[in-house]
Amino acid sequence: MKIFNTLSRTKEEFIPLEEGKVKMYVCGPTVYNFIHIGNARPMIVFDTVRRYFEYKGYEVNFVSNFTDVDDKIIKKAIEEGVDADTISQRYIAECKKDMQGMNVKPATVHPQATQEICGMLDMIGDLIEKGHAYVAKDGTVYFRTGSFKEYGKLSHKNLEDLRSGFRELKVTGEEDKEDPTDFVLWKPKKEGEPYWESPWCQGRPGWHIECSVMSRKYLGESIDIHAGGEDLIFPHHENEIAQSEAANGKPFAAYWMHNAFLNIDNRKMSKSLGNFFTVREISEKYDLQVLRFFMLSAHYRSPLNFSADLMEASKNGLERIRTAVERLNDGLKTASAGSMTGAEKELAAEVKGFVGKYEAAMDDDFNTADAIAAVFELVKLGNSTSSGESSREYLTLVKETIERLCDVLGIITETKKEALDSEIEEMIAMRQQARKDKNFALADEIRGKLLSMGILLEDTREGVKWKRA
Repeated sequence: MKIFNTLSRTKEEFIPLEEGKVKMYVCGPTVYNFIHIGNARPMIVFDTVRRYFEYKGYEVNFVSNFTDVDDKIIKKAIEEGVDADTISQRYIAECKKDMQGMNVKPATVHPQATQEICGMLDMIGDLIEKGHAYVAKDGTVYFRTGSFKEYGKLSHKNLEDLRSGFRELKVTGEEDKEDPTDFVLWKPKKEGEPYWESPWCQGRPGWHIECSVMSRKYLGESIDIHAGGEDLIFPHHENEIAQSEAANGKPFAAYWMHNAFLNIDNRKMSKSLGNFFTVREISEKYDLQVLRFFMLSAHYRSPLNFSADLMEASKNGLERIRTAVERLNDGLKTASAGSMTGAEKELAAEVKGFVGKYEAAMDDDFNTADAIAAVFELVKLGNSTSSGESSREYLTLVKETIERLCDVLGIITETKKEALDSEIEEMIAMRQQARKDKNFALADEIRGKLLSMGILLEDTREGVKWKRA
C-alpha cells in the first residue's frame, strides 16, 4: 500500500509504527453552524481510508476532534444571547446527524477542545520550560518558531520568506512578539468570552495547540497518519508539527494526507459568491449516499467540482449499483441450488480479477475513482448473469462481492423501500387488475398517470416493481 505523503511530496510505502495497527488523527470541524460540503469531503475521504485499512485487517484507532471554542462560536453565542457551549453542543449534535446520513462511522474518540484544557496547559508549560515558548506582558503565550529548526518542513516554506511576509501584516496587539512568525499558544480573555485559569492569565487556548494535545492524549506522542483538508497544511499542521515535536522530542506523524479543495460550478466555494451549500441543504434534494458517491468519484488529491449535473450522474451511478444488487437478489429466489457450472467457475475467476483491480486502486494512494470503476465492472457482469438459470453459489458470490467492496467505500447497496401513499397503491392495484382482465388500454392509461406523478413501473417475472422517476 502506498500513500502520498505531503511531508515528502512522494508516494511512500505504508509501514505502520506498530504491526497490524493504525493510529490516525483527522482534524474535525469548528462547530458554530451546520457543516458545509467542503467539511464533508475530508469526513468522507478519510472515513473511506479508515474502512480500507480495516478491510485489510488493521486495527484502526481513529480520532477526530470538534473545535468547540473559537471566535465564530463566541460571535454566534453573542448574537443569540446564549453561552458558547450551547452553540457548540447544538452543532456537534447536528454534525453527527449529517455524518450518519453520509454513512461516516463515528470516530474511536471525538474529543472536544474545551474538555482538554488541562492537557493544553501542561504542554504549553513544557514548551516554556524548554525554551520553545515565552510569555508576553499581557499574558499571551507565543511559540518561538526560530527555536524549531525544521519549521516549514511540511508546507515547504522558508522561514526567512515567511518573516518578510509577516512583517508586512503588522497585526495590532502582537507588538510583544519576538518574531513575526511566532504563533499563539494561549491568549487573554476578552469581555464576554469564555475563559479558563492559567499560570499566565485568564484566557483560552490558541487553535493549533488543541490538536497536538488531543492527538497525544488519545494516540500517543507519535502517530501513523495525520489528515485534513489542504487548507490546513499551513499554518495549522505546520504549527502542530513544531509544537508537538518540540514538546515530545519525537517525530509527530509518519504520513500527512490532505484532500484537495471542493469547487462549486468551477468556482471556489464561498459565502460571498453565494455558492455555499450545507450538507443539510443537499439532503433536502438528494439521499446523502449520492453526496458520498460523488465525493469518491474523483481521487481525493484532485480538485472536485460540485454541480447539479455531476450530482445527477452520481445519483444514476448509485442507482445502477443498487439495481444490480436487487436483480441478483431476485435471481437468487429462483436460482438452482447446485454448485457452480464450469462456465460459472470461469466467471468467478473474473470476479476475483475485479477484486484485484479494486484492491490495486485502493492500494495506490486510495484511488476511489478507479475502485468504483472496478465495482461497475462487477455490476456489468452481475447484470448479464443474474437470471434464475444461474446457480445460487455463483449469484451469491457476485452479490456479496459487490456489497463487500461497496461497504469499504461506505456505499449502501440496499435500495430504500419508500412508502407509497394510499392513492398510488390503489392505482397500482387497479392496473394489476386491468392487466388480469386483459384491459391493456386501461392498464397503459394508469401507467401513464403514475409516470406523470413521478412513479415508474417495471414489469418483471417476479411481479411489478416501481421506483421514483
